[in-house]
Amino acid sequence: MRYSAALFDLDGTLLDTLADIADAANAVLDSFGFPTHPTQAYRWMVGAGVRELFQRALPGESRGEALVERCTVDFAEAYGRTWNVKTRPYDGVPELLGELAGRGIRMAVLSNKPDDFTKRCVGFYFPDGTFDHVLGQREGIPRKPDPAAALEIADAMGVPGEHFVYLGDTAVDIRTALAAGMCPVGALWGFRPPEELAGAGARALLRRPSDLLAIVDG
Repeated sequence: MRYSAALFDLDGTLLDTLADIADAANAVLDSFGFPTHPTQAYRWMVGAGVRELFQRALPGESRGEALVERCTVDFAEAYGRTWNVKTRPYDGVPELLGELAGRGIRMAVLSNKPDDFTKRCVGFYFPDGTFDHVLGQREGIPRKPDPAAALEIADAMGVPGEHFVYLGDTAVDIRTALAAGMCPVGALWGFRPPEELAGAGARALLRRPSDLLAIVDG
């Protein structure tokens, strides 16, 4: 079938944010005297929100609720200084978005990144009007893979879930798409391997952004 809308994850799908996230998280860990991690190690820590990031980044014996909360708060300050230092759109993403817009495909972004940073990143790296809706993690709204926010976007756009193709780079994204009744597609240029995406139920794995056009065109 042809799809009339596309929903995108942000980190690891539209933007390569890994280095800026790693620098901010390592700054927080270092401030508490904990070991830091290589940038590439954060590929396995991101995707489920900031709290989960520190559940994974902190030493096992130090993952108490109070410390995780402090790290989460401190991360917002640290990331506020680094969010656009090394981050860039992936090669081919701006061109893909232009092609989709030319086909009349409506687009939106859904991330587990905090909502303010999600909107800040999208507004900085992409032209105004590219996306109908941009949502990140908000207080009181369950994070992905819960489909609530994806369905909220579909409802606001007036487009049924089954008319969306959903592109993301982690199992969290694939499970979100399936739960929302959207077509789940995996981005192989992102943070996780093809085995994770396929195992979660991705209907297609894309090696480059332009590959999405064939799926949208049916």
